[in-house]
Amino acid sequence: MAWFKKARKPIAATKDKSSRVPEGLWVKCAGCSQAIYHKELATSLNVCPKCGHHFRLNAAERLRMLFDEAHWTEYDRGLVSTDPLSFTDTKPYRVRLDASIESTGLKDAIITASGRIDGIETMVAAMEYGFIGGSMGVVVGEKITRAIERAIEQRLPVVIVCCSGGARMMEGALSLMQMAKISGALARLDRARLPYISVLTDPTTGGVTASFAMLGDLNIAEPKALIGFAGPRVIEQTIRQKLPEGFQRSEFLLDKGMVDLIVDRREMKAAIAKALRFMGATSAQPAAAAAGGAAAQR
Repeated sequence: MAWFKKARKPIAATKDKSSRVPEGLWVKCAGCSQAIYHKELATSLNVCPKCGHHFRLNAAERLRMLFDEAHWTEYDRGLVSTDPLSFTDTKPYRVRLDASIESTGLKDAIITASGRIDGIETMVAAMEYGFIGGSMGVVVGEKITRAIERAIEQRLPVVIVCCSGGARMMEGALSLMQMAKISGALARLDRARLPYISVLTDPTTGGVTASFAMLGDLNIAEPKALIGFAGPRVIEQTIRQKLPEGFQRSEFLLDKGMVDLIVDRREMKAAIAKALRFMGATSAQPAAAAAGGAAAQR
């Protein structure tokens, strides 16, 4: 009878660790629940190739997506919050700052840089949601304002990629002041007749939406991005009514005239470059040609 019995090795003995699928190779799409190969997702700029769901990008990935050859010059990298209120809620604000600095490698929730978008020299500010929800504090306000002032000085267009939970409550009224500060800088940019494009991504909320995010000469949103001041749940609890389907999403805001365009991330760079040229921006001269022109003038 032993001939008809299949000898089974213990599971622990037959388990080949080398045959396991390494973690992180596949990602489940929140839109269609399909498994996507991680490299395929990265190739499509973190957009699901099956349903078009837009995964979030960090600030550095945004800059790599927009700038030619992923090359840029960063400004004000060392600015860091001083915790002006010595704020503590469930934990000290300083602890939150240190944890975000360690996890993101940034000193605050934004990167400001200049580089070329399809040959057009541009000043870009990209917000980092991983840093305390992309909240706008004193450092974010200062870095954006400085970027706008540099753009005015160098006669460059400005692009701000918004991704934020709003003003940073741990800095109190000082964070709210950044709304007026940045808006004032954008007014000076407008008087200088330089274009400003606002790119609204998921999520763009609170004081960011109530200020510079909606002040663009052109407001471009990614598909299905959450854009609004207060969150849908807060509004429903306040007015005690059920909100319309898709309320505060890009498509709803486009229908109501709050945004100008909805652009797929894979086409975003081309759309921004086309808009900047329409607004009068021109491609930068190659270095050799510029040097030759300067020499001819001398």
